[in-house]
This record gives sequence, structure tokens and C-alpha cells, in this order.
Amino acid sequence: MITVPRDLLDFYAKAPLLELGAEADRIRKAMHPEGIVTYIVDRNINYTNVCVADCGFCAFYRRPQHQEGWTLSYEQIGAKIDEVKALGGVQILIQGGHNPYIPFEWYLDLLRYIKQYHPIHIHGFSPSEVDFWSTLYRMDARDVIRELVKAGLDSIPGGGGEILVQRVRDLVAKKKAGADRWLDVMEMAHQEGLKTSCTMMYGIGETLDERYEHLQRLQAVQKRTNGFTAFICWPLQPENTPMLSHMPKTDAVEYLRTTAFARVVLDTIPNIQASWVTMGMKVGQTALHFGCNDFGSLMLEENVVSAANTTYRTTIDEMERLIREAGFSPRKRRQNYQLIEADAAA
Repeated sequence: MITVPRDLLDFYAKAPLLELGAEADRIRKAMHPEGIVTYIVDRNINYTNVCVADCGFCAFYRRPQHQEGWTLSYEQIGAKIDEVKALGGVQILIQGGHNPYIPFEWYLDLLRYIKQYHPIHIHGFSPSEVDFWSTLYRMDARDVIRELVKAGLDSIPGGGGEILVQRVRDLVAKKKAGADRWLDVMEMAHQEGLKTSCTMMYGIGETLDERYEHLQRLQAVQKRTNGFTAFICWPLQPENTPMLSHMPKTDAVEYLRTTAFARVVLDTIPNIQASWVTMGMKVGQTALHFGCNDFGSLMLEENVVSAANTTYRTTIDEMERLIREAGFSPRKRRQNYQLIEADAAA
């Protein structure tokens, strides 16, 4: 367990909201003095909703043999990619449930199929999926990553992080990769040359100390590998979840405090993304003055959060307008945060 410095924790817990935001904004300005806010045009593709992890906070999954379970075909996935590319999309975020009936070769063939017929940056497969496949297919996790990269995987998202403290994971996601394992898989990915994002989902029964410990553990990996490109946090969306529907939905103030505190702590992770998908556009705008320098994704498709009855949608024009209204210049980017020129082809 990481020892949590009391002074920073007290700052998170007790500082006036605007004081905490001002410190996060100062750090953002120092790290990103150019006055731009980036965003990406992509699509979140869930290839299956069949899952045996039984996470208490997930309203999206269905158990094997459930009549509402499904797995997309390659052709269906290809059609979704074509749709986002027609809008100027530059990547897909592809992930799914822990489906025990899909052979490993299916994933490798999927990556090859995408690269051959629908070429695009593939940001895919969380550490939890990599860990699940390592166990299911009796492979070393590093070999799983190497095979995925060889087949076409470009980067890994930070899904399945939740709170990286085992006490909390045992409460809500006991069957999924543990805290240490999640971090180990991320570090392996960095060592294999992949860039990844990292995340935190809070409001699932953790303490403020445990939120801080989560951030410190991410920071420790980043200091060793410099492999995280961005951090994103969001609160639990409790509606329709199997175990946590009784939990209160945290408010905008708690979100702004938490994302600002993350900017203060994670001084080695260059980008913090505003979570308008869960919090709404106005809170997303406000977060740009609480440490965030990225407005995330156009999110042409999103299924997991919307399964918990939280649905926000936008367009490129609206996203750019909101960024300008907040006082910044909007710029499209790629997954590695390389800026895309206005006249450049995707």
C-alpha cells in the first residue's frame, strides 16, 4: 500500500473548489501554454456484450447464453469503421466483454481484417481483456500483447481501471484483473512500445485516500515508462447496474474537485481529458478551467455508459463551439496527441 501524504489529501478534501481549480488550471497552463484544447473524432465499438466478469457497476454486459447476448461480425465492425471515417474519424476504440467462447485467433484475424479492408488506428483491448485472454488461452500476457501488436493493434485504452486498490476491486469486480495485474499489463504494453491511456472510475465505495492511492500508482508507472498519454476520470453511473443501483450519483462539484486533483497529482502525464460523456457539456466546458486540456472524443457511438441511462451526444461543430466559448482554440488530434491540420486527410 502506498502511504498517502496528508497535506495533499487535505487539499483535495478541504480546499475551496475554486482554489483547487485554480491550482489545477495553473498547472495546465504551464504544461499547455498555447491555449488550445484538443479533441479526437473516433467511435467506440463494443464487439461483444457477453461477459463473465460480473462487475457490479456494469449495466451493459450479458452472461453467456443470455438471449440478449451478441458478438458483432467482422463486416458489422467494418461498416461502423466506414461510418466514422466518412466523418473524418481517425481511430476506433474497440473493446468488449470477457467472452469465453471467442478463440484468440478471432481477435488476431479481426485486427488483420481491419488493417487490410478498413485501415484506421486501432485503440483497443483493455488490460483486463489482455489478462482474461492470458488465463483463458494459457499464454503469457506479454505474448498476448505481442501477438495483438503483430496483427495490427496500435495502442491500448485505460478501461477496467476503476479504482486500483484491491479492497475496492474485491467489492465490485472480484473476477477481473486485480489492481497489481492491471498495472503490470500496462507496464508490459509500454515496454512493448505501445502508448496507452489511463482512467479512474470513482464513486464505487472507495475512500478519498484510495482515490489518491490510485493516482499515485499510475504516477509510479508513468515515471518508469512514460507510456501514458492521457488520464480520464468519471463517476459511477449507477442506474441499471446489478449491484450499485442504490449508490448516489456524484455531482458536478465532486467531478470538478476530482479531475482538478488528478491534474495536481499526475504531473508526469501530459493530458487530462474532460468527461462530458458522463457529466454533460457545461460541466465538460468548466473542466477546461479545472486542469483539463482535452475534450475527448466525438463519441459517434457509446454503449456502456448509455446502458446506465446516461446519454450525452454532440457534433464536431458543437464541440468546437463549446471549446471556443470556454476561451480556447479547438484542434483535432490523433491518439498520440499529434495535431491534425485542417486540410489534412484523416
